[in-house]
Amino acid sequence: MGLFKKRKTRATRRAEAKALKHKAKVEAKLGARNDRKKMRGEAKSAKKVEKAQLATLKAQEKAAERTGFSVGQVRRYLGIARLLTPVLAPLAYRGAVIVRGQLDQQRAAKMGIATDELGNYTGHGAQLSARIAGAERSANDIAAQFTDAETARFTAAIRGRLTELTTAVRAAEQMPAQRRKSAHQAISAELDGIEADVLARLGVR
Repeated sequence: MGLFKKRKTRATRRAEAKALKHKAKVEAKLGARNDRKKMRGEAKSAKKVEKAQLATLKAQEKAAERTGFSVGQVRRYLGIARLLTPVLAPLAYRGAVIVRGQLDQQRAAKMGIATDELGNYTGHGAQLSARIAGAERSANDIAAQFTDAETARFTAAIRGRLTELTTAVRAAEQMPAQRRKSAHQAISAELDGIEADVLARLGVR
């Protein structure tokens, strides 16, 4: 009927106890083996990190020896540099602006124009474009001073030549460097003649 359970014999109980004990030993052994593997892996990782740190330190020391500074000095200088950067950066920017202004003045003087006109003349032929603009202004001044027919023909011819040279300067921008240089030389020679004609018209020899 199943109302009473059959009692285990002493031999059965001993066998079960022995099996449980063996199982515990096996589990303990496996756990210890896993712990040893984990410890070995952690030790290996720690050694790798230590090795990398030593290599970095040696590299820093060698770099310091080459520059004549110790690692401590290098670190100290880097710290000072970080502190001074917010102070020095505005000064460096201001210095760069001043230098840029001086360079712009030199370029403008070389091209015979005002500094604020530099933006009007860009590209490889900027200086030639500025010369052409100067010659056009001179031609306009002559036309305003002298209203006779001959002067009108002269200034019209000068303006026509200058228009052609402006087109030539623009076309030269797309040329390879060597061809562009040759084109610029030809344009410059033509401008020399035009400027000489304008000066002669003004009575300057």
